[in-house]
Amino acid sequence: MTLDLSWQQIALRIGLACAASLAIGYNRDEHGRPAGMRTVMLVTLAATLAMLQVNLLLPMRGKAPDSFNVMDLMRLPLGILSGIGFIGAGAIIKKEHGTIGVTTAATLWFSTMLGLLFGGGQLWLGCAATLLAIGVLSGLKHVEEFVPRAHRGAVTMTFGEDGPPESEVLDWIRGADCIVQGLWVKYAPPGRIAYLRCEVKWQANERWSVATPKGIDGLRAMAGVTAFRWEEQG
Repeated sequence: MTLDLSWQQIALRIGLACAASLAIGYNRDEHGRPAGMRTVMLVTLAATLAMLQVNLLLPMRGKAPDSFNVMDLMRLPLGILSGIGFIGAGAIIKKEHGTIGVTTAATLWFSTMLGLLFGGGQLWLGCAATLLAIGVLSGLKHVEEFVPRAHRGAVTMTFGEDGPPESEVLDWIRGADCIVQGLWVKYAPPGRIAYLRCEVKWQANERWSVATPKGIDGLRAMAGVTAFRWEEQG
């Protein structure tokens, strides 16, 4: 870290921080994420300015013990990192069937690190990290679409007097490439299935678009089915 900064060096560090955060923020805006260009740029610039302030105060170290500059200057960027954790936590939303905003929170935290790099003068490392971040956010997004992911759901059915046997229903569910994880069955009278609730697990490549495993809807057409309900559980 250079002890004596010129205004050209300060302008270069701030300019690179703006360009890097703008590129990352544009990617987030392009995908409709809540933390876009303005948010990412402000976070990155805050971290950059914090490190610039540390850099400007460094030459004043070693003065008289009553000088306020004997403080540990690195507490300032460390405080920035801790503070951004609260902003990131606010971006994470827990829903009934999963959690969203984790990537947004990670992007904000990463942008803070970029600001610290640029503000501290590690310009080449900051530029390389920016390219890496854009590659992760853009390239891996398409890779994720082909990664098999576990999904869970529950099917609830009621049957009339001519309902099928339990084994037939379960064979149909397993034939839809589903794993039975929980089963509740009610017979009325004994020997005739009247109610069935089955929790299942399956894998699909597309992360959000697959709400029902292929083949499950065919249960609606089974003989004796009087009611059918499917619930996605994430």
